[in-house]
Amino acid sequence: MKSFIAFLKKEIFECIRSGELTFFCILFLIFGIMNPAIAKLTPWMLETLSDSLAEQGMMVTEVTVNALTSWTQFFKNIPIALIVFVFLYSGIFTKEYETNTLILILTKGLSRYKVVFAKFFVMFTMWTIGYLLCFAVTYGYNAFFWDNSIAVGLLPAMVHWWLFGIWIIGLIVLFSVLVKSYTGVLLGTGGSVLGVYLISFFPKAWKYTPTTLMESASLLIGTKSIEDYGIAVLITILLVVICLIVSITVMNRKQL
Repeated sequence: MKSFIAFLKKEIFECIRSGELTFFCILFLIFGIMNPAIAKLTPWMLETLSDSLAEQGMMVTEVTVNALTSWTQFFKNIPIALIVFVFLYSGIFTKEYETNTLILILTKGLSRYKVVFAKFFVMFTMWTIGYLLCFAVTYGYNAFFWDNSIAVGLLPAMVHWWLFGIWIIGLIVLFSVLVKSYTGVLLGTGGSVLGVYLISFFPKAWKYTPTTLMESASLLIGTKSIEDYGIAVLITILLVVICLIVSITVMNRKQL
């Protein structure tokens, strides 16, 4: 247990020393501010462009913005932040392979499954901190300018997107164990998400796929209910567990 805690501390301190924690805090903070800012500036931007749009035959009507406008922007920006997260952390294992530091750590008695759990925990923590920071900033600004109660399904929608990010982390861990290249991890993770997303286009398969959680913004306006996402939530949690089990199994047999 002491070796696991020591390795976990090393990973966390490395995130701090390398500036990753600071980078993610700034990134998610910017997105958190952008959401209400874009909503607040939308009427002004449309009014500014009204003359040029009128010349092209498009009429600009009065636009009403509220907290719902800002939260809609939140769910449009989070995928971008998640993509940045994937690009940064797809090398969380591969850099250990390249420098052979993982072999040194394992020879000191650290179990391989503990390495998997530690890497997963670090990414889980970074994603959760960044996501909650972005959410809190957006929520605070929305409460100041408007009324958050208009977004009726805000909390479950927020949890769904957070859980989707955890599934992505599970995929990163899985492909980091299966392959030794940064590109391979990116292609494996991105290809898996794309494949599941394409499957979700089939009407009968929609409620069973993790990518369904990406559409949770529908909860904000009440066009869908929490029950519509229940199976997708359970399957996503199950897939995260499966990713960890397979990762540990492969890691235990992997030739480093």
